[in-house]
Amino acid sequence: MTDWAAWTRGRGRVLAGTAVVTALLLSFHGSVPNRVGGLGSLLESFLPWLGAVVVVLFVLALVRRSALALLALLLPAAAWTHLFGGLLLPAPEPGSGDLVVVQHNVSDENTDPGGTARALARAEPDLIALEELVPPALDVYAKTLAPDYPYRTVVGTVGLWSKYPLTGSRPLDIKPRGIDEVWERGLRAVAHTPRGAVAVHVAHLPSIRVGASGLTSSRRDESAGLLGDALAEEELRRVVLLGDLNGTVDDRALAPLTDSLNVAERGLALSFPAGFPLARIDQVMARAGTVGAVRTLPATGSDHLPVVARVIWD
Repeated sequence: MTDWAAWTRGRGRVLAGTAVVTALLLSFHGSVPNRVGGLGSLLESFLPWLGAVVVVLFVLALVRRSALALLALLLPAAAWTHLFGGLLLPAPEPGSGDLVVVQHNVSDENTDPGGTARALARAEPDLIALEELVPPALDVYAKTLAPDYPYRTVVGTVGLWSKYPLTGSRPLDIKPRGIDEVWERGLRAVAHTPRGAVAVHVAHLPSIRVGASGLTSSRRDESAGLLGDALAEEELRRVVLLGDLNGTVDDRALAPLTDSLNVAERGLALSFPAGFPLARIDQVMARAGTVGAVRTLPATGSDHLPVVARVIWD
C-alpha cells in the first residue's frame, strides 16, 4: 500500500510539473528562441493545440486521483482561456454595414474550379480573394463568378473578385530575395463599397517547411516584412488584408502585419490542411475595423478550406 501511494504521488508530481511547463509555454511563448530551428515560430503555429495537452493531463490527473496535478492544471487552463477563450464566444450579430469577405487558396491542382467558385459564391460575400490561380482554371473562375462579381483584378497568381467597383489595382512587391523567376503573389486595389473606399490587399506569402532541423521560414518572414511595409504606406484609412500567409496570427513572424492590423476576435477557423485542419494560415485582417467573426466553409477541391469573415468598420 505504501509503495502504491508513493508511486501515485510521484506520478502526480510529474503531471503537475508538465502542467506548469505547459502554462509557461502558453504564457511566455514569445521567449522561446527562434535562432535554432525556428522553435519559437513552430510552437506559435500550433499554440492552440496546447489545450489538448491540458485535456489529456486532466484525464490522467483524475485517473491518478492527484489533487496536486489537478491544482497545477489551473495554470495552463487559465493561460489557454486568456489567449483563446474569446475565440469560442458567440459571434456578434451581423450588421447591414458589415463587409463580408472570403479568402481561399484554391490550389493550382484543383480539378473542379467551377465547383469551387460556386461554393464560394454561395456564401454571398462582398469580396472574394483567391490564390494559386493558374490557367486554364483562371478562366473558369472568371466565368463562373462574373454574374455575381462583375469586378475583378488579377496579378500573377492572386486575384480579387468584388460586387463593388474596383480601382487603382497594382502589384505588391513582396518577392523575397533569391527568387529569380517571375513571382507575382500580391496585389492592392480599392473597393468602392457603400460604406466608402476600402484598400484591399491580397497576398500569398512563401511556404514554410518543417523538417528534422526544425522550421525553415526565412523567405516567408522576409515577404511578411515587405507586406508590412506596403501596408504602412497605405494612405486609405480602411484596409483589409486577405491572404494565404502561411502562418498563424500567433506566429511572431507575422508581427509586421498583426502589430498594425486587427485579427479575428471570434472563431478558430482552422484552414489547413483541408483533410485534417491543424492551423489557420488563411487570414483576414483589417485596419479601422474589427474582424468580428471568422469561420471555414466546406471543403472544395483545394488542400485549404475557404475562410469567410465579417469586417465591422469603426
